[in-house]
Amino acid sequence: MMMNKGTRYFIWLLMFPLMFSSSCRNTWLEAKPDKSLVVPNTIKDYQALLDNTSTTFNIFQASGLAEMAAGDFYITNTSWLNLFSIQEKSAYIWEQTSKFYNGEASTDWVESYKRILNANVILEGIEKIKPAANEQQEWNNVKGSALFLRAFDFFHLAQEYCKSYVASTAITEMGLPLRLEYNVNIQVKRSTLQQTYDQIIKDLDLAVDLLGSHPTYKTRPSKQAVYALLARVYLAMENYDQAGIKADAALKIQSELLDFSKLNNNASYPVERFNTEVIFHSTFSYGIFNATRLIVEPGLFELYAADDYRKQLFFKSVAAGVTYRGNYSGDKNFFGGLATDELYLIRAESKARNGDLPSALADLNHLLKSRWKGVYTDMVSNDPDLVLRLILTERRKELIFRGIRWSDLRRLNRDSRFAVTLTRVLNGQTYTLLPNDKRYVFPIDEEELRLSGIQQNER
Repeated sequence: MMMNKGTRYFIWLLMFPLMFSSSCRNTWLEAKPDKSLVVPNTIKDYQALLDNTSTTFNIFQASGLAEMAAGDFYITNTSWLNLFSIQEKSAYIWEQTSKFYNGEASTDWVESYKRILNANVILEGIEKIKPAANEQQEWNNVKGSALFLRAFDFFHLAQEYCKSYVASTAITEMGLPLRLEYNVNIQVKRSTLQQTYDQIIKDLDLAVDLLGSHPTYKTRPSKQAVYALLARVYLAMENYDQAGIKADAALKIQSELLDFSKLNNNASYPVERFNTEVIFHSTFSYGIFNATRLIVEPGLFELYAADDYRKQLFFKSVAAGVTYRGNYSGDKNFFGGLATDELYLIRAESKARNGDLPSALADLNHLLKSRWKGVYTDMVSNDPDLVLRLILTERRKELIFRGIRWSDLRRLNRDSRFAVTLTRVLNGQTYTLLPNDKRYVFPIDEEELRLSGIQQNER
């Protein structure tokens, strides 16, 4: 979206302290801002900040390290050696903490907390504006959007830097530093894992009553996006009842699926950005995901049947094997947002775990019909274990490289039926990640530890 000159000025004012927060904190806190810079003081100002998805709320969300480590692809030893950042190399082999960053800033951590800080600026500022009657909807949208975006980042941070949620132990496990104010002088220690998830849900419960059902742009949050994110959160918490309820609430607003038979397989990226399935658009990208490096695990690729359109549309053959060409993002970046296909799979899993096998299979079959060539034959079964396995397999295939697999592995590894051991080989050396390994949690940013004194993850 285009921004006027004044908007750019106050975005600079907002971003200035963020750029120097890690290395020059004592200096910029004492500096006085240039009075010529424009401070956001209207609802439109704050909406402009929210719409600035290239800087203030860049669309590259925290999912990168998780996707690198999730085991659905491999790269050659040469490609690994040529990776630009140490943390990419480390995430790929589940490196020990002392070698993980080697002085680099943790990109997912730092960028997420910048966005959280921006959300806090907006939440604090918008409360100082008393809207006129004809401005109430716009005011609500600003507050609701900031709450959603803060929750979105907190959730994805929790998937990378906290242990998997277990209801019986969440009150004693370490969670995130819950920074809820813009004042960077306030020292924030790590919350409990229960407090982290409580805050995420609280933000979303507040946002759902403020946002409209359908956004003007798919980079803006909506009521449907809130329900969709709540469904994802409750799934990670293994609260399958609530996950299904929230998925159903989102699908009642909009439930369309793409007809894959109508997509152009000859296009570089067959699935268009902002397509009918997309509820909230967000992407993530690292050099390791470049199609010239990334080779899809053969066993995963072989799960797709010959009559499955996804086998053609999601992948392409290269000299080293099969690589991935993206879906829902419309370009080389990975889609990390929210879409209706995920909701059908969440609702199906919820129904299967609650014994409603016909309804679970109805959701699964409805999704697969839109992905199938020719005549699709419905899956039918009265075996609860088989139905759940079918749903989880399709979940892996449909949501490939969406920043979701890592979270799924963390919760499913607690069930011996679905536990997975990940392995990768580089230059003849085999690296292994066992189910429920402590390395399913990434190390916290080293500079964060130095400045705040919070506790590092045990791994």
